[in-house]
Amino acid sequence: MDYTQLAPAYIRAIAPYQPGKPISELERELGITGIVKLASNENPLGASPKALAAARAALDEIALYPDGNCFALKDALSKRYGVGHDCMVLGNGSNDMLELAARAFLTVGDKAVYSDHAFAVYPLATQAVGASGVSVPAINYGHDLKAMLKAAVEHQAKLVFVANPNNPTGTFLSAADLLEFMRALPANILVVLDEAYNEYLPEQNRYDSVSWLRDFPNLIVSRTFSKAYGLASLRVGYAFANAQVADMMNRVRQPFNVNSVAQAAAVAALQDMEFVRQTNELNRRGMAQITQGLTGLGLEYIPSYGNFIAFKIGDGMKAYRRLLELGVIVRPVASYDMPEYLRVSIGLESENEKFLTALKQILGEQ
Repeated sequence: MDYTQLAPAYIRAIAPYQPGKPISELERELGITGIVKLASNENPLGASPKALAAARAALDEIALYPDGNCFALKDALSKRYGVGHDCMVLGNGSNDMLELAARAFLTVGDKAVYSDHAFAVYPLATQAVGASGVSVPAINYGHDLKAMLKAAVEHQAKLVFVANPNNPTGTFLSAADLLEFMRALPANILVVLDEAYNEYLPEQNRYDSVSWLRDFPNLIVSRTFSKAYGLASLRVGYAFANAQVADMMNRVRQPFNVNSVAQAAAVAALQDMEFVRQTNELNRRGMAQITQGLTGLGLEYIPSYGNFIAFKIGDGMKAYRRLLELGVIVRPVASYDMPEYLRVSIGLESENEKFLTALKQILGEQ
């Protein structure tokens, strides 16, 4: 009996998401230590001390189910952003937000639009519900909003995924371009604006997408505590949306999908903006360190607005494997149709230096 045949064809066709290689796995494989992981866009500072203290305090009640409505976290988000509880969705990382949007609004025969070289979960979430994805060619590895608008209308799409900044390329869409896109898009097409890296935007590039919800009830703003707030392991994401849209997403949300430790840590993290400021400052210095190093090595890179950068190395998988042997884990992006590129996360100064030293060694071997 081939039990795979019991699953729908669109499930059988899914190529599972491949996470970044963990340090422990590489240690087992190669028997080396002192490994630097710059593969998953994690915060090199860790988490806010306030968030860690809140998480430890919450451990005393892990025998109890968490608040399924996440009241305290919703209240903290409401005070920060001025959004009502009925316009929020909380989830197990922002990945959950993307999947909830797909599960709530897409079904077999529906269409979703996203850009080439955009986050791999967009096609996965679309395919998992039997809908079809329309991938629009990118411009300089970034979103072509005019082409995406045309594709959404022509294909009568229900959902459009837009990442800003984009992962894995780090490209950025201005507020003016996004607003032009939203104004031109029919109101019956929903837009998921994925802002997982929003907190890393330089001050001059920041914009208030949450305020746009008043004018665009078809907008879903998705964010996460995994990146700048340093809570990747606890998996806390959230979305702001029109109350009717949020209601539909909450209907397909799993009960207790944000555990009590994660909720407590997220509430505390949201109050520690000094930690976020330190994170941004470290990222700014690290980005300069790595881009200057890449330039010195004669390597092209895509200017990035996140906490990572994609650079051109030729045979990406070959360079990736050699970096592993030298104790540096980065992210291959061949699955994003970028076989000549690798993506490296910004780390501590010493971690960045180890990466650049290993990269220089590899280039000298060619």
